[in-house]
Amino acid sequence: MNTPPRQVCTFTLHDRVFALDVAGVRSVLPWKPVRRVPLAPDLVEGLMNLRGEIVMAVDLRVALGLPPRPPDARPMSVVIATESGVVGLLVDQVGNVEEPDPDAWEPIAALPVQRDGVLIAGAFKTPGGLVLLLDSAELLALCS
Repeated sequence: MNTPPRQVCTFTLHDRVFALDVAGVRSVLPWKPVRRVPLAPDLVEGLMNLRGEIVMAVDLRVALGLPPRPPDARPMSVVIATESGVVGLLVDQVGNVEEPDPDAWEPIAALPVQRDGVLIAGAFKTPGGLVLLLDSAELLALCS
């Protein structure tokens, strides 16, 4: 992603702030129980029922190599829609929809990350620090 999105949905994981292009965000939900899937990758927390639609729940802490969530903490879900389908991304807390200043955008060319893709598409400089923009399509590729 070479150009910044006009609006982003922010959320926290561990002690970091991340964002997704709001164009791909379908909904934000409080914690819902998930059903574990045998032999699924560790980052797949399980399946959840979203208004009659079965959706894969992906733990972004695992996907991004962050420490595990405390056992008593209940994640929230950022449900995204992509060409590959609908997925619930488990995050610690959802922030706001923001319109970052395009001049604060820094694209990331290449990082040594899992697989061939780059999970971090870029970063926005804010007074509170960097907000890392995730690439939804690359996140979903991790699950395949």
